[in-house]
This record gives sequence, C-alpha cells and structure tokens, in this order.
Amino acid sequence: MSINGESTRYDKDAVRELLGKVSAENRDALTAPEGRALCQAYGIPTPGEGLATSADQAVELASSMAGPVVMKIVSPDILHKTEAGGVRVGIHGEAEVRLAYQEILDSASAYDSSAAIDGIQVQEMLVGGQEVIIGATTDPTFGKVVVFGLGGVLVEVLRDVTFRLAPVDTATARSMLDDIDAAEILRGVRGAEAVDADALADIIRRLSDLVTDFPSIRELDLNPVFARPDGASAADVRVLLETEDQPERVQHTPEEILATMNRLMRPEAIAVIGASAEAGKIGNSVMKNLINGGYAGAIYPINPKADEILDKKAYRSIADVPGDVDVAVFAVPAKFVGGALREVGEKGVAAAVLIPSGFAETGNQELQDEVVAIAREYGVRLLGPNIYGYYYTPKNLCATFCTPYDVKGGVALTSQSGGIGMAILGFSRTTKMGVSAIVGLGNKSDIDEDDLLTFFEQDDETTCVAMHLEDLKDGRAFVDAARRITPKKPVVVLKAGRTAMGARAASSHTGALAGDDKVYDDILRQSGVVRAPGLSDMLEYARGLPVLPTPRGDNVVIITGAGGSGVLLSDACVANGLTLMDIPPDLDEAFRAFIPPFGAAGNPIDITGGEPPSTYEATIRLGLEDPRIHALILGYWHTIVTPPMVFAELTARVAAEARAKGINKPIVASLAGDTEVEEASEYLYRHGVVAYPYTTEKPVAVLGAKYQWARGAGLL
Repeated sequence: MSINGESTRYDKDAVRELLGKVSAENRDALTAPEGRALCQAYGIPTPGEGLATSADQAVELASSMAGPVVMKIVSPDILHKTEAGGVRVGIHGEAEVRLAYQEILDSASAYDSSAAIDGIQVQEMLVGGQEVIIGATTDPTFGKVVVFGLGGVLVEVLRDVTFRLAPVDTATARSMLDDIDAAEILRGVRGAEAVDADALADIIRRLSDLVTDFPSIRELDLNPVFARPDGASAADVRVLLETEDQPERVQHTPEEILATMNRLMRPEAIAVIGASAEAGKIGNSVMKNLINGGYAGAIYPINPKADEILDKKAYRSIADVPGDVDVAVFAVPAKFVGGALREVGEKGVAAAVLIPSGFAETGNQELQDEVVAIAREYGVRLLGPNIYGYYYTPKNLCATFCTPYDVKGGVALTSQSGGIGMAILGFSRTTKMGVSAIVGLGNKSDIDEDDLLTFFEQDDETTCVAMHLEDLKDGRAFVDAARRITPKKPVVVLKAGRTAMGARAASSHTGALAGDDKVYDDILRQSGVVRAPGLSDMLEYARGLPVLPTPRGDNVVIITGAGGSGVLLSDACVANGLTLMDIPPDLDEAFRAFIPPFGAAGNPIDITGGEPPSTYEATIRLGLEDPRIHALILGYWHTIVTPPMVFAELTARVAAEARAKGINKPIVASLAGDTEVEEASEYLYRHGVVAYPYTTEKPVAVLGAKYQWARGAGLL
C-alpha cells in the first residue's frame, strides 16, 4: 500500500485467505483470534495471546504470560462478549484461571445455548495508558471512513470522536489526534506523560489501509487501544464483513462532466418538451421566462397540437427540429417523460431538465429508474426530476416556471428543495445579491452537486458556491470535486437533517458512532467546505464571503463604541473560532492616543459612545494600517454625535483609502441603534464592509466563515 509516498509491506495473502475462509463458512463476523490475525498481517500491535480449548491449556497459556491475563469467549455466534458474560479481567494464578474458564463457558451457554464455542482466548492484560478507539466503517454516503477518539466502555456515551475518509496518510492520521475535545489528555495533563502520537497515527494509517485493500470488511473496531508514552496496542478486535453486494455507482470523468455541463449551462439551443400557449401551464411559463429573460439562443417549442407558441414555430417532435439541441426542458406529466426522452436521446441532446414531479419523491421509484435507464442508454444527463428548473445569468438563461431573476453576480446557489430554491431567489432579490446561477436538483436521479462543482470550478462567472442538500448521492465524488474547487473558491453547504442517517443497524462501536451527523460534519470540513448551521446562515455566507478579502493572518481586533457590544462581539469571536489579538504595548499606546482616558484599550478597544467621527476614523485607520492586525470588527452605537450614515460613510472612505494603498483587510460591522442603522448597514455592504443592524452575531459569523474557508484552502 502506498499513500502520498508512504509505503508499507503487508501480508495481503494471509488476509485474503482468512476472509475467504470466513466467507465460505457463511459468517459475517470474525472471531477475536481471527481479528488478531488480520492485525498481525497489517502490523497493528496486539498483546500476546492464545486459544485454549481446555482449562489445562488456559493455565499453561496464562503461566507463559507475565502478569495478570484477560480471558474471553471465542464464538462465531457471540459478537458482544461482555453482554454474554464472556469476559474476565485481571485473572491471577492457576485457581483463578480454572474458575474463570468454567464461568465463561457457563455464561456463554446461558446466553446462547446453541452457540458454537471455539474456546477461550487467554490474553496478556494491558495496564496503564489512555484508552482510545480506532475503527472503520462503511458509510452509505462516503464509503470507508476511519474513526479515532476516546475509547473503552463509555465510547458511545462520550462520543468524543472524529472521522476521515479512508485511506489516510500519516499527516491526516496525526490531525485526528488533535481533532477531539480530549486532545489535551493525549498530550499529557497534571504531570502525566504524553501518549506516543506516532504509534497511534501509525495504527490509524494501517487500519485505513486494511479496510481500503479489503472492501468486504464492513466494520472494524480496535477498542480499547491502550496508548502509552512508549507505544500503543489494541486490546480487543471486532471485525464484521459485508454480506450484501454493493451497487456500483456510475462514474464520470471531470472532462466528461464538463462537456455536458457546458452545454447545459451555456446552451446554443433549447427545446421545451410540452411547451404551451395557455397561460398558467408550466410549459407556458418556461417559454415566457426563456423569451422574456433575454436568452439569445434558439428556442424550440415541442407540442404535437400547435403550429406556433409565443411567436415561435412549434414542432410535433424534437426529431423535427432542424440542427442540434443542447438542452431539453421537460414540462409534460411524468408518465410521458420516458417516451419523449427516447426521442431526445436519438436527437443527441446533452441534458434533459426534468421539471415534472411524480417520481421517487411520491414513491414511484420504478418510473424514475426507467427514465434513468433510458437516459444512460442514450448518454443523456438528467437534471431532476421534481425541480423548479435552473438559472444561469451570464447567458440570460431562465429555464424555470418560477419568477425570473436577472441580477448578475458571482454567487452560484443550488438547492435540493423547490421551497428552499424560492427562498434563495427571494433573498437574492431583496439583498440585491448578484448570482451566476440558481439550480434545482430535486431527486438527483443523475446530475448532482459534484457535477455542478466541477462546472463552477472552471466558470469564470462564479466566485462562490452555496448548496442546500438533504443528502449526497456519492459522497466521495463530492469530496473530490470540493477539494479541487475550495482552494480557489469558497463552497458553503447547508446539510439538512442532523439526526441519524438511517444507516443499517450497527453491530460495532464504530458503526454506531457513524450513524449520525458527525460523519458529514468532519468530512465536509476535511474537504474544505464551510458548513452553514441554517438557511439564513448559508445565504448570508454566500452574500458576504465574496465581499470580504482573504485575511493574511489570525489577529482580529474589535473597535467598539459600546462596551456591551464589545463583550458580545468577543463572545461571538470565540464561538466562531476567531483569535482576538493580544495587543502589544506600542500598539496599545497608539490606540490610547485617540480615545478618551475613560475608554479602554486592549481588545476590544472601547472608544466609548460619545466620541465624534474623528475618533472612529482615527482608530479604524490605525487598525487597517498596522500590519500586525489582520481583520477588524467594528461595533457602532447610534448617537447624535456620530449619526449612522456619518459612521458608514467615514468607514467606507477609510477602507477605500487603505485599499488604494494596497491594504485590503476584511472588515465587518455591527450597528446598534434606531432604524437609521439599516440604511447605514446597506451602504457599508455596498462598499465592501459586511455590516448588519441589531446583531453582534451575524457579522462575526460571516468573518468566521471566511477564516474557515481560508484555513481549509491553506491561505493563512
């Protein structure tokens, strides 16, 4: 196995032979000795052990081991040994070994009288060190993922774990050690020595290689792993195998995706299947939006009962259309889609936009599968079904039955839900947020988020992408696409559904831990994506991230006219992972030169509420011009001395003067006051300062999102 230049020799033949034997016996779980054999083949340390089939053998094995031993039932029919009373720990001497041997057999028989018993595992007892869990599971969205966290019997209670896609390299494995809440415990606290981080990272890497090399391993637990200052060793191994064939996902290369997406988003000709002259029909609304929106390409209405629709010649079939067609927008009932799609495929159309509902979302999966099969037969990519359509403003393209939208800009927005799509549209219009695209995905029978990210990555008209999604059809394809685009453009994701993901019932700790939103959270972050906690947050991030320049460092300074706002802004910084700068003495003195004696330097810098515009101007200019400060948070308090628009205009002017000198730092502002602060906030936003009235949380959250993206992109 080789990852990023790392190479390790493994005994794959031994693993292959062992898994083949277990599979031939129609078993879906390995016994503990078999699990240990897998570990040995991949160099994962385990304590000395042996299998006893008699009390005498157990005594002999125990006597060969230094110190106390652990004894465990070995049965292919008993997976949860502790629940069956099949574990004894801290066993000393011959008498205790014989007694434990018999007690384990009796308990196992009482638990399951029909269970096949291979014997009793006698194992060196590991003592000392920190108990952690290292495992892997097969996630329905992302495939093989590895987990690391605090282990032992309370692992599912504490749930202090982190996930990564398998396989992982050593650097990624090391990052997992720092990504749990209890990371300080591993580094050593209260005089304790730090655990051997290299040894833990090596086990994580080897385990991830094992499950990657052998996909038939469904779940694998090493719990507990005893981490000590001088190494680490897995005390217990649990391995479960796949028993069902996994469906193969259709894969497209980035080049294939781009070829289709360019025709979809930048079509030269569009056909509307089910075009109508009757107002109120979806086919009529789509035609009106295409024509009235200013789309300059050819528009072909398809309707066997009409000669002309909205002054456009109508055709009985798409086969009758002269020349090529890039996109077919379907506005016919679901039951007619399959037949029309065959004609679309024979015409060589690149993409079909399926607006109709009545497919999988209503339980009619069979009809959706039929349509997908037809599309694949002809090489047609499908957007939808059950969508509102899509917009691409650089081409004045409004292929939807919803309201038109023509405010051009750099934000691309996608949604899996039509209702969320309309919320996106309304927010965009209200805030005058220019967009490059708004795309509905609906049932995602084919085209999904990774296809769109592949297009937006190379689309010069798009500078930021925001996506609402309820699930990911192919998590790995999404991560691959996100990793390509996020170093260049921010991607914001609103993942709906933070409860259990509905995966199959898990029989291991790792499987149980993976059954919630934590996997999405960790892997989206791993891919460089900024995750929004709610719809409003997603939209505000999408609006604000393109406005803010990329910070060049972590030092954030708050300048406020109200002490109360300063405290709340500081709290918001902590909540959003921002670092408040420790103001050095010379900079502290420089700020004090502009603020009254009863004000407060430090950070936040409280200039007090009664100060004139000149104080705001001087302190903001100092904050921008000092190279040690990397971002500014402004807290404004409405006074007659410095009215809201005066504050807004001076802030915008000082920022513009700094930009003219090559100083471009992110600035966000919180404005507290009467209704005049609304206009002032809008003015600031238009001039490159992300500003909000009546809230200290929102501006800091947007700045935090910018920092999260910059860190993920490696730009800090």
